[in-house]
Amino acid sequence: MSAATRPPVGPPVAAESPGRPAPVRAAVLGAGSWGTTFAKVLVDAGCEVTLWARRDELAHTIATTHRNPDYLPGIRLPERLRATHDHEQALDGAELVAVAIPSQTLRENLSRLASAIPDEAVLVSLAKGIELGSTQRMSEVIGEVAKAEADRLAVISGPNLAREIAEEQPTATVVACVDEQRARAVQAACSTPYFRPYTNVDVVGCELGGAVKNVIAVACGIVRGMGFGDNTTASVVTRGLSETARLGAALGADPMTFAGLAGLGDLVATCSSPLSRNRGFGEVLGRGGSLEQAQQATHGQVAEGVKSCRSVLELADALGVEVPITQAVEAVCYRGLAPAEMARAMMTRAVKSESGRG
Repeated sequence: MSAATRPPVGPPVAAESPGRPAPVRAAVLGAGSWGTTFAKVLVDAGCEVTLWARRDELAHTIATTHRNPDYLPGIRLPERLRATHDHEQALDGAELVAVAIPSQTLRENLSRLASAIPDEAVLVSLAKGIELGSTQRMSEVIGEVAKAEADRLAVISGPNLAREIAEEQPTATVVACVDEQRARAVQAACSTPYFRPYTNVDVVGCELGGAVKNVIAVACGIVRGMGFGDNTTASVVTRGLSETARLGAALGADPMTFAGLAGLGDLVATCSSPLSRNRGFGEVLGRGGSLEQAQQATHGQVAEGVKSCRSVLELADALGVEVPITQAVEAVCYRGLAPAEMARAMMTRAVKSESGRG
């Protein structure tokens, strides 16, 4: 059965057999921790997967040793996972293209790859953030660069700490697409015994939850680094969720999304886990460290919340939405505000109703 005669991104199987569709051909663009992990998930779900790495030496290492020592040390990758630095080779015949490129470099990097993406491929955003300047969500950036309509664009979001998933610890996630049938097809393509995807049509809410939670996680790290405990952290998480929901409401998102995996689930995981780069970044700042020292603590991996705080604040200002935690994080990261002053400013704001605007 040829790819042209079956539905896009049909349910994967381990091997082609009479009366059953061939495995989905997938490409993952970006060999960082999350891109590599999702490539593993797709292979384990039965897809034929090629992982594209920006650096040729990393692609060679993954292809020959079945390991990614730069981002997932100690994790054995499936032997069926292919890796290459040649994007045309990676994208050739791909029916599903997962994009795992950091949010603020997504447009530039994807622009160099987009011409090789097959016209009918489903594009799946694994990136979490809001683009500086345009205030576009990642699926909007991908759609614009790849010239793809919304019904070809899906988003995966949820409590997706890459290391735990790579270790096959059970987790759930959300596949969001305005085309519900397409969402179910992507769901089938990445379902494994340890990775359980749910579907949603609220792309805006799912993406917004994934972007803002990184900023809130930086704030949680700051207060932890200052020595504060669980009450403080829980207050930041809860008010951060309220902040996200207010912004979502202004953009027309479904408020129930923020009570689900892409909202509260992702927020709790990112704000509480020692594996969270954003929380770890904030902890260094809370202990009095500089931005450079905090970046060193992430071992070269991107803490998206550090840049997203600026773009989320830009978006909120344009919509007239109060986001005091995001504003405070931006001030600490870029305006020289001391963490102690941040805490004082947050606690001395005018008191309000919990259901109020800020």
